[in-house]
Amino acid sequence: MLDTVIYLGPSMSRSEANSILHAEYLPPICRGDLAKLPEEVRTVGIIDGEFFQSLAVSPKEIVALLEKGIKVFGAASIGALRAVETHKFGTIGVGEIFCMFRDGILDGDDEVALVYDSQSYRHLSEPLVNIRRALEIALAEKVIDEMEMERLVAQTKSRYFPDRSHKYVQSLCPPLAKFFEGKIMPDVKYDDARLLLLAIRDMQNGCT
Repeated sequence: MLDTVIYLGPSMSRSEANSILHAEYLPPICRGDLAKLPEEVRTVGIIDGEFFQSLAVSPKEIVALLEKGIKVFGAASIGALRAVETHKFGTIGVGEIFCMFRDGILDGDDEVALVYDSQSYRHLSEPLVNIRRALEIALAEKVIDEMEMERLVAQTKSRYFPDRSHKYVQSLCPPLAKFFEGKIMPDVKYDDARLLLLAIRDMQNGCT
């Protein structure tokens, strides 16, 4: 095993991740996984993890790694959540989602939760952070106003996370469907996953 391990699932394809950072890529993290890492691992990047299928990785497990002198980076999904809880102990939080949770702008784990195919990691629902970003774009372009955006966010948040999708939101506000037709939808989790990989690569290359 290489000395750098990344826990990655639906946030980014493994082939793309490997083109950014040469590392050992493991499936989404579960509780107990960190204790199984071999001694040669010196850097850990946590992006995706299990929330509901299995017990989630705990802050205590991450702190145990930090106490051994292992560098831990977190971003995008459960990595961002745990980085907020452990950054005072040395975890390096990366990206916008980490910052939003750290600053109290977001406060629910369901903001980053989604359902995905366990084999291909294909998204079967859309995380609320991505839906929020799409609505912010529509707001900036005056397709909706702030009151409408708040209504759409509230209705989507009240919906069980496996049933959240851009299609659902657009059904609540048909002008959005026309506005986003043919456009690539924003993916904040992907953006933050990429930033984590670049941060580790820069650290290993001695960049500041």
